[in-house]
Amino acid sequence: MLRRLYDWTLSLAAKKSAEVWLAVIAFVESSIFLVPADVLFLPMALARPGRIWRYALIATVSSVLGGIAGWYLGHYAYEAVAKPVLAFYGKLDAFEQLKNSVDYETIVLLLITSGLAHLPPIKVVTILSGAVNINLWLFVATAIVARGARFYLLAWLLRRYGENIRHFIEKRLGLIAGLVSAALILLFVGYRLVQ
Repeated sequence: MLRRLYDWTLSLAAKKSAEVWLAVIAFVESSIFLVPADVLFLPMALARPGRIWRYALIATVSSVLGGIAGWYLGHYAYEAVAKPVLAFYGKLDAFEQLKNSVDYETIVLLLITSGLAHLPPIKVVTILSGAVNINLWLFVATAIVARGARFYLLAWLLRRYGENIRHFIEKRLGLIAGLVSAALILLFVGYRLVQ
């Protein structure tokens, strides 16, 4: 099922309405959807490099708006909506443990790592942020920085290296972003130990 969903998302890049679909996928990815917007962003950017920065802006803004929707789900509709969504993805138990064990600083770190590398998945962190009542403006600022960094870095790489970098990005970007996230986590842990 996941492969069909991935293929369907990828097929949207060839449509005239691709920008609208990019906005929709980026929005729902940040609150409830499994497939990352990168799947649509990459082929669109390669097909029309003159619009690459526009696509990065669309993806960033839509992802941040979707994150806000996720925050509202966690804050105002956790029991009625967010819990069933998390249960559907098999993440409810892990989410509940995380919700009961994180502090404010850890949530901000998770927002950055999930925005950059989907570690943990962005939808989990946006809902968690609302459920534990993270300040909405701090949430928005962090989401803009993290999601903007991801999409604009992808745009820059594609603009600079074109099709040659696509396979590298598809295969190794998660690993690189994961390593950057791990470095951020280690810095955070070091900071907490020094305090």
